[in-house]
This record gives sequence, structure tokens and C-alpha cells, in this order.
Amino acid sequence: MQLQEIASDVYACLQPDHGLGWSNSGLINRGGGLVVDTFWDLPHTRELIENYSRVWKAPARRLVNTHHNGDHCWGNQLFPEAEIIGHRNCAANFDREQPQVLQMLRNAIGSDDPAIAALAHKLAEWDFSDIEPVPPTTLIDERLELNLDGIPVHLIHVGPAHTSGDVILHLPGQRVVFAGDVLFRLCTPIGWDGTFEGWMNALDVITALDPEVIVPGHGPLCGLEGPRELKAYLAYVRAEARGGFDAGLSALETAKRIDLGPYARWTEPERLLFSVERAYREFCGKPFDAPIDAVAVFREMHQLRSDPHFGRH
Repeated sequence: MQLQEIASDVYACLQPDHGLGWSNSGLINRGGGLVVDTFWDLPHTRELIENYSRVWKAPARRLVNTHHNGDHCWGNQLFPEAEIIGHRNCAANFDREQPQVLQMLRNAIGSDDPAIAALAHKLAEWDFSDIEPVPPTTLIDERLELNLDGIPVHLIHVGPAHTSGDVILHLPGQRVVFAGDVLFRLCTPIGWDGTFEGWMNALDVITALDPEVIVPGHGPLCGLEGPRELKAYLAYVRAEARGGFDAGLSALETAKRIDLGPYARWTEPERLLFSVERAYREFCGKPFDAPIDAVAVFREMHQLRSDPHFGRH
């Protein structure tokens, strides 16, 4: 875990990208302090707080959740005095993920089901016990502007993209954007409830803000090359998925046939299947928030990862 000052009194707390769940956070150390996102479990969030304690005068008075996925908010309970801010869809969807379910999957590392055992191996670094999800109570719709002792901070709703409640934070004076999971950098994205068009539009919003530094939800810091590359990936995958859909192939069959080119080097390229599944839902006219059988997709991801020809044709 690395604490990096990216502007005066503005920090990113970056976790190495080992795949599923390894997210980033931010701190604006002015106006009582504002933290952007917590981590997936309490031990990692305690380490986050320890890193921030090296520079902050006192624990932050505000905490922003960029969306409802647990790897960005399941450490909220460790900020008991903070005002927690998020989009109202973030708060409404807070109970869609259950720590107990992930703890059960984490403990299934000896499962006879190879897909479940592989997923348990990915979760082994995390401890989902004792988590009490604490949702945002200060809710925003489209925009909220704060002034943290001379640092303007603009919270902008850009969902449905990765999720319906996606919020980015723009610091115009510092030319910094905290993008949450609207941006995965050099790692394969997963989208839950949203559309390709909505996600690409959200990336365009980030680009139009012209930041010098972008803190992605996952992966290393970047500039404008980050949103541009992810938009190109999404457009490519949607077009390839369309061809498979029109040919009557399953989402898994289509994913197996996609040549990932440079994207094959991104972390966990098999997560491509989530995007193909999303494209198929769109082509079928299903609503953007149609439920996803995530365990079934992870099972097929395991098949995809095991295919020796996957990603290169």
C-alpha cells in the first residue's frame, strides 16, 4: 500500500493490483479532511487509516463513496464520526452485496468445484468477518460542490456506467480526478448495472475535465490516456460481442473468440466475460440493472482462463 501526494494536501492511497478487489483511495487533507472510498475489509482499511495518519491532522470529517461495491465502502464503519456522502443509488444498493457470502466463498478454498476453489484463492487475502456495512447518509443527485479550506471539490454523478450510482470527484484547481470504478487502469473492467454508452460517456466527462492526474478505482495513476484506452476497450468489446450475438453464439463462446491484442496484458483478462454478458443483455433489450448471476459468470470465467487459446487468435 503506497501513499502518494499528487497535489498540495491531496493524496492517493494505492494498492498493488493483484486482481479482484484491490482498489485505490484518496485523501484531501483540508477543511477537516475528506477520504475517497474505503477498502474491502477492515484490516486493509485499518492499514489505509494508518497511512493517512502520517499526514492528516485528525481523522477525516467527510467520507465519499464513489459507488456501492464493497471493495470501495466496506471499511466505512472505521470512520464512525465522519459524514458519509454518496449518490442516492449508492445508498439504495448498499445491501446488494453481503460480506457473509464472500466470507463463505473465501473459506471454500478446498472445494471440489475448481471454479469455486479458484475464486476462494482470489479472496484469500481478504477477511470479510465483522464487517457492518454503513451506507452514505448525505445523498446527492447530480452534483455537490464543497470547499475544503480553499480547495474546491466537485462531486459529479456520471452513472449508470460501472454502476448506477457512480460519482467522480474533480478538483479543478489541482487538475485531479478521483474516478472510482468508472476507470480501471491496465486491468480488465467489470460492469454491474449500467450500459456501454453510459460508461463511455462517463469516460468522456473525465476527459473533458482535462485533469493532469487521475486516480482510478483500480490500477496505477494516469493521465488522459487512461479514460481514452478504457473507452477504446469498451467500444472494441461491444463490437466483437455484437458479431457473436448475431451469429447465435453464447457469451462464453464469443469471449473465447475475441482477440484481445494489447488488452491481454491487462490484469485478469478473463473478466472480459462480464462485458460480453453486459453487451448481450443490452442486445436483448434487458434493463441496465437486470440482475447478474455473478457466481455463474465466475464459473465461466474459470473456463475461459483455462482455455490455452483465450485472448490470442
